[in-house]
Amino acid sequence: MNVKMLRILLLGVVLFSSPSYAAIPVLNHDGKPYPSLSPLIKKVNPAVVNISTYSTRSENQNPLLNDPFFRHFFYGQQQRPLDQTPKKRQRSAGSGVIVNADDGLIMTNHHVIQGADEVHVSLADGRYFDAKVIGEDADLDIAILKIEADKLVELEIADSNYLEVGDFVVAIGNPFGLGQTVTTGVVSALGRTGLGIEGYESFIQTDASINPGNSGGALVNLAGELVGINTAIIAPDRGNIGIGFAIPSNMAKASMEQIVEHGEVKRGQIGIGIQDITPDLRKAFSLNNGQFGVLVTNVGEDSPAEKAGLKSGDIIIEVDGHSTTSTGQLRSQIGIKEIGDTIKVTLLRDGNKKNIDVKIGDAQNFLLVNDELHDLLKGVEFDKTSEGNGISIVKIAPNSVAAYSGLHVGDVIVAVNKQRVKDMGSLSKALALNKDMVLLQINRRGGSLFIVIR
Repeated sequence: MNVKMLRILLLGVVLFSSPSYAAIPVLNHDGKPYPSLSPLIKKVNPAVVNISTYSTRSENQNPLLNDPFFRHFFYGQQQRPLDQTPKKRQRSAGSGVIVNADDGLIMTNHHVIQGADEVHVSLADGRYFDAKVIGEDADLDIAILKIEADKLVELEIADSNYLEVGDFVVAIGNPFGLGQTVTTGVVSALGRTGLGIEGYESFIQTDASINPGNSGGALVNLAGELVGINTAIIAPDRGNIGIGFAIPSNMAKASMEQIVEHGEVKRGQIGIGIQDITPDLRKAFSLNNGQFGVLVTNVGEDSPAEKAGLKSGDIIIEVDGHSTTSTGQLRSQIGIKEIGDTIKVTLLRDGNKKNIDVKIGDAQNFLLVNDELHDLLKGVEFDKTSEGNGISIVKIAPNSVAAYSGLHVGDVIVAVNKQRVKDMGSLSKALALNKDMVLLQINRRGGSLFIVIR
């Protein structure tokens, strides 16, 4: 038996032994069985849709035209008003997944439909529908659409917690607007964070080819179940190099459930400051070599964490039985929970393992000590004002960027990045608008001023 035949035989054993749609033997023209993903694709394809969006935007113009004199110079007496600058209708393409056939619900990426005036959905069977945006979750990059249609096919959502590195996956989407396209690969890594792509990150990494237009499409396992929503790639020179990322189905499902129920996602907090474990910290806290976890740097006053008994110096190693290895992963584990949910936190304290139940709270109701709000505001502690007219600064680390930028204890933040803020939720959303700079409007001793932190 030659090497080629051996490879085919081994692949056939893997596929045919799996209780999946890929395990159905396919017969060639001679009636001989051979391994193929065709049965899987035929089942899944009808649930993956192409999304076209249309938006109208102002064309770029010379900034000199903002000056009335120069507008007169160019246009004479027939001056063009600023609100009549040339408009250009733009079209973009993406993908989506039908997750509820009865209600016509489609899951896609927020960035696929962001800023769109019109959203249209085309199905694999050739039908075409206008779509309504039910709600969006910009922090996770998820959006839910609705179409009025019958005879739809939905994808079952798998529990992505059981996904493992090496599992075979199939990516389906609409790359470059070409139409429905299938690529295959494996799960290359799990829990990828720190990429700066989204506010909450715990990506599935895969080598199944993902290209522009695949965003919002399906990543499925060999049972034909949805395990992720394709969302991003690392692509030097815009070429695919086999590093793609998908939002795990559990995170996407949690976001969808809140959007459907509330029209938005309301994320809670437990009120802790956190820090990744470095080699020096591992040594300082007498942790075993190779021990991972997240260090609790401080605990908010009257927060759920304080009420549950968490303390500064605790090392969080698990949430609900799933390992926690980074601050980004911990934020995502908490971020998929609803306010009022209870999580089981496993931690190390003085070398002893301890389990603590913590109830997810509304950040507006307690002092939030969270370095993860924004990198430029690390070391700053906030509290809501009694009048409800802003966010008060109650503590600033002496050597922090915020301290050097001129923030003072007692300052009341009333606007961030030109967005009015009244509570921790609006503060968090406003800070997310710009990761490289923060524009703060401050009330200080009866006066008002602006501070830029870079």
